[in-house]
Amino acid sequence: MQGNETVGGPGAVPPLAGFTVGVTAARRADELAALLERRGATTLRAPALRIVPLSDDAQLHAVTGRLLEEAPDVVIATTAIGFRGWIEAAEGWGLGEALLRRLGGVRVLARGPKVRGALRAVGLAEEWSPASESMAEVLERLLEEGVEGRRIAVQLHGEPLPGFGEALRAAGALVVGVPVYRWMPPEDIAPVDRLLDAVCGRALDAVSFTSAPAAASLLKRAERRGQLEEVVDAFRRGGVLAACVGPMTASPLQAHDVPTRQPERFRLGPLVQLIASELPGAVRSLPVAGHRLEIRGQAAVVDGGLRAVPPAGMALLRALARRPGWVVARSDLLRVLPGAGRDEHAVETAMARLRVALGAPRLIQTVVKRGYRLSLDPHADHKYSTGG
Repeated sequence: MQGNETVGGPGAVPPLAGFTVGVTAARRADELAALLERRGATTLRAPALRIVPLSDDAQLHAVTGRLLEEAPDVVIATTAIGFRGWIEAAEGWGLGEALLRRLGGVRVLARGPKVRGALRAVGLAEEWSPASESMAEVLERLLEEGVEGRRIAVQLHGEPLPGFGEALRAAGALVVGVPVYRWMPPEDIAPVDRLLDAVCGRALDAVSFTSAPAAASLLKRAERRGQLEEVVDAFRRGGVLAACVGPMTASPLQAHDVPTRQPERFRLGPLVQLIASELPGAVRSLPVAGHRLEIRGQAAVVDGGLRAVPPAGMALLRALARRPGWVVARSDLLRVLPGAGRDEHAVETAMARLRVALGAPRLIQTVVKRGYRLSLDPHADHKYSTGG
């Protein structure tokens, strides 16, 4: 939380209350988590990578020297942190002024407003920047202009930009990559493993991604643990939302046919707004026993009031809600109850606790010798009474 701000009116349930969101960011993770938590979310933080600056890296030093000796025709600045890091590294080598003079004499394209700000802070001006902040638009512009025989320097995103350099080279350009920093696996991998287990167990409602390397790193770790199929399936069909800050970030997930959602503006604030719209927007309100019931990720909302429900209770509630108003046998409920074994008495115990947690015992009706059902109101919409 920041200050005493609240989301929604007095007594309103925050939009993300009851939902759990994974945060894979390395940079600005605290800011992103705070924005989500301010809207009621529980967050699971698992930095999927770490940034390693290359201020002493011989490769960056060598590339900088080559660009000073032979001027590029075009320089593409892709990230503010990377561009600043390049200038700072050059200053450390005593090449800062020379590099700025060189960049001041060539065409500079900036991917978005943050890197435009970094350019202007050191006295440079971009020739052009795409409104979409997309490298695809940068590539399209360069190819339309024609790049044959041109020398193009590209400040890298910590790892090669997929397909970007290849397309330029195929069109006849000489592409020089500027590796300002590298993405590396996190020193502590345990939080990432916990996040992957939570995705596979559908214990997360969404995972937020703010960089393509983070998405790629998470998928690589899943593959190494033998969980890639499960993780992809959870994103595709398991109700776990993959929320990406922009199309470049989404590309590693889309390569696995994972559906992603992205805000119109590629910023943390709009990303959080997207999640805060998508998750509650997917929840249906059920008319049950004279009440309104919403089932969220790890909680229920009864008549506008948030009710914390233990995991066993949530498993039963979701099973009942799949076909509201229909009887669900104890044996079927036993199968969804975590760690229950074969004892149907465990269903009765968990059901009793669920009723207490909901604060409205009549929401769930016991059907003698058959099982349980949500007490769907008799005049409810047909789509609910048929389980549609």
